[in-house]
Amino acid sequence: MSHAATLPVEESPSVNRTLLVISIMLATLMQVIDTTIANVALPQMQGSLSATRDQVSWVLTSYIVAAAIATPATGWLASVMGRKRLLVVAITGFVAASALCGMATSIGAMVAFRVLQGLFGAALVPISQSSLLDAFPTEKHGAAMALWGVGIMIGPILGPPLGGWLTESYSWHWVFLINVPIGVLALLGVMASVPADETRKSRIDGRGFLLLALGIGALQLMLDRWEQEDGLHSLEIQLELALAFLGFYLYWVHWRGMRLGLDDRRERPFVNLSLLADRNFAVGTLFIFIIGIVLFATLALLPPYLAQLMSYPTVTIGLLLAPRGVGTMISMMLVGRLLARRVDPRLPIFVGLILMVWSLWLMTQFSADMPAGPIVWAGIIQGLGLGLVFVPVSTIAYATLPGKDRTEAAGIFSLMRNLGSSIGISLVFTVLSRGTQANHASLAAGVTPFGPPLPPAWSGADGLMALNAELTRQAAAVAYVSDFWLMLVLTTLALPLLLLLRPVKANPARA
Repeated sequence: MSHAATLPVEESPSVNRTLLVISIMLATLMQVIDTTIANVALPQMQGSLSATRDQVSWVLTSYIVAAAIATPATGWLASVMGRKRLLVVAITGFVAASALCGMATSIGAMVAFRVLQGLFGAALVPISQSSLLDAFPTEKHGAAMALWGVGIMIGPILGPPLGGWLTESYSWHWVFLINVPIGVLALLGVMASVPADETRKSRIDGRGFLLLALGIGALQLMLDRWEQEDGLHSLEIQLELALAFLGFYLYWVHWRGMRLGLDDRRERPFVNLSLLADRNFAVGTLFIFIIGIVLFATLALLPPYLAQLMSYPTVTIGLLLAPRGVGTMISMMLVGRLLARRVDPRLPIFVGLILMVWSLWLMTQFSADMPAGPIVWAGIIQGLGLGLVFVPVSTIAYATLPGKDRTEAAGIFSLMRNLGSSIGISLVFTVLSRGTQANHASLAAGVTPFGPPLPPAWSGADGLMALNAELTRQAAAVAYVSDFWLMLVLTTLALPLLLLLRPVKANPARA
C-alpha cells in the first residue's frame, strides 16, 4: 500500500494549527458521538418508521458494520486521494448521509443511509489521529493525543444524554440533523487549515479487501446479534462465526503470499500486518482493544442500570455520567503535560490501570437500592484512569513507527478499538441476560409457603406480579455486578502488558 507524502505542519508557517485542531476535533467528535447517540431514540424511530424491534436494531448494526469494514481502507484511500481530500470527502459524505437519515420515512431507507454514514465516517477517526500527530513535533505528541482523546473518550459519554434530550425536546430526526451544522463547521475548518499533501497512484488489493471485509463484517454481525439470536445455538451465529474465521484466515494466507513474493501482483497488501512486528505498536493496539472493551461495555451497562433498576429519567442519567467525562478530560490534560516533560509513558499507564481497577471494584459494590453518590464517585475515578491510560498508549504506540506508516497504523488502531467495544458490549449483555435468568430462578426458589411470611402488599394476583418484578430487579442487579467483576478481572490482566512496552525517546526523524 502506498502512502501520501506530507509536510509536517510545524514546518508550514502558513497553517493555522489552532484551527486545524478545532476542525479535526469537531469531525472526530461528530463521528464518535454517532456510535451511541441513536440508541435512546430507537423506540421513537420504531413507531415513526413502522418497524419491528428486530428491524429497528439494524439502525445501530448497519452503521457499526459499515464503519468496521471501511476503516482498514483508510491507509490506501489516503495514499490515492491525499489526507486533506479524503477528510473533505469523508466529512461531506457523513453530513449528507446524516441529513438523509434525519429525513428518512421508512426503515429500509434509514438502514441504507446509516450504511452510508458508516462508510464515510470510517476514515474520520484514523485520519484525524495521524493528522494531529503530523501537526505537532514529536515531543508534543502527548499533548496532541490528549486533545484527540477528548473527542474519542467523551463522545460515547455525551451520545446517550444528548440523544435523549434531542428526542424528548424535539424529535428523533434531530439526532442525525444536528450533525449538519457541526459537520459544515468542521469541513470549512479542514479546508482552510489542513495542508495539501502529495498522492501516489496505487492499485487496491481487491482480493485482500474482500477477504478482510468478509471477516470483519461477519464478526461484527455476529457480535451485534449474539444475544438476540441466543449465541451459538443459532444457525445464523454459527454461519457468521464460520465466515469470520474464513475471511481472517484467508486474508492471513493472502498477506503471507504477497509478503513472501508468491503473488506476482504489483499492489501491496490491503492492510500491512507487518506493522504489528513493531513491539510498541502491537502492545499499544492490544491495550486499546482492552480499553475499547472496558470503556464501551461499562458505558453500555450504566444507562439501563440507572433507568431500569433505579428509575432515573434520561436527563438525570446524563448528569450522573457527566462526572466520568470530566475526570477523563482532567487526566488527559494532565498526562499531556507530563509526557511533554519526558515522563516515562508507562508510569501514567500503570497509575491509570490501578484507578480503573479501583473504580470497577467500587462498581461491584453497587446495588439496586443505593444513593447516587457512589455512582458519581466511581465514574470520576474511572474517567481519571481511562484518560491516564488512553493518551500515553496512543502516543507510545506510534513512537517507534516511521511517519509514513501512521495513517495505515491509525486505521488498524481504530479498528481494534471498535472491535474491542463490540466484543465488550456483546459479552456483558450476554452475561447480564443469562445471569438475570439464573439469579431469578435462584431467588424465586427461596419463595415458598414454608418460608418467612410475605408482606401484605405481595399477596393476591397483583401482589405476586409485584413480587416477580422485584425478584427480576434484584436478579438483574446481581447480574450487573457479575459484569463489573468481569471488567475488573480483564483490566487487572492488562497490567503485565506494561512489561512489554519499550520506553522511547523523542526522535525528530520519525515525526
